[in-house]
Amino acid sequence: MNASRFDGWDDVVAFACALPDVEMAPFYGTPCPKVNGKAFVSPGREAGSFHVMCPIEEKELLLETDPGIFWQTPHYEGWPGLLVRFAPADPGRVADVIRRAWWDRAKKAQRAAFGPRP
Repeated sequence: MNASRFDGWDDVVAFACALPDVEMAPFYGTPCPKVNGKAFVSPGREAGSFHVMCPIEEKELLLETDPGIFWQTPHYEGWPGLLVRFAPADPGRVADVIRRAWWDRAKKAQRAAFGPRP
């Protein structure tokens, strides 16, 4: 699956919905891509960015190594997710983070069919 440029929320949704077994369903009142009833990306609360679920350990690494793409506000501190700026310099890295968020919420059989964690 080719990475999108992620220029806006519609690009994020299109990419996420191309992953296996994803459906759009409400998440805090907003339609978001979900797998097994679990959201893994959402529009976020900050203009020019979207939110992606991410384990805390990986989140800290992303914030440290690529603050031009990945960031957070105090609202997201301590939360297993972070903000991603639209039109990132490295859309492939963003695509991998989205794939990992999907994989972390997938069932064992879905993971086996997809392959190793990106």
